[in-house]
Amino acid sequence: MMVLKTIEGMLKRILFLIFLLACLAGFSQRFKAGETYIKFYSDAPIEDIEAEHISVSSLLDIETRALVIVIPIKSFVFKKKLMQEHFNENYLESDKYPNATFKGKIEDWDGSHGETDATAIGTLEIHGVIREIRIKGVIEYVDEKIKLSTVFPIKLEDYKIKIPKAVFYNIAEEVEVTAKLEYLPYEKN
Repeated sequence: MMVLKTIEGMLKRILFLIFLLACLAGFSQRFKAGETYIKFYSDAPIEDIEAEHISVSSLLDIETRALVIVIPIKSFVFKKKLMQEHFNENYLESDKYPNATFKGKIEDWDGSHGETDATAIGTLEIHGVIREIRIKGVIEYVDEKIKLSTVFPIKLEDYKIKIPKAVFYNIAEEVEVTAKLEYLPYEKN
């Protein structure tokens, strides 16, 4: 009888620990991007080029400040279909290199609520080339939403994106990237 009560007590403690761990696991510090917006803009002498993207995947862990962003290249939308075709086939070779990816951490932010200037440091992979990068931006953490916003330049030659001489004046050597991502708490399904 005494052994049975001891086993029963141990089972209750184990079940309580399992319940507690499940609750703690549910209280995650991870956030997943919901609404996203990425734009790049090329200001060139003959023609400006602009493309937008709204289906970006991203996770942010505020405990570790780790940030991962994956951008499917083919999902950029241009005003002119021919530009979009040339972008995917001739410049970014999106069949061969389907995604642009940022992996890094956010500095200058302790996960606190409010608006904060911060810098993301990590690697940016575009066109199969991985480079270290620092991106300055703003984080706004209000209620259960986190918003990241930034504007930064990218040099095409840094990512081995070649501009043919025939269209050299149509495409700038440096493009401006604008990113706005809104995160909500991540819930595993």
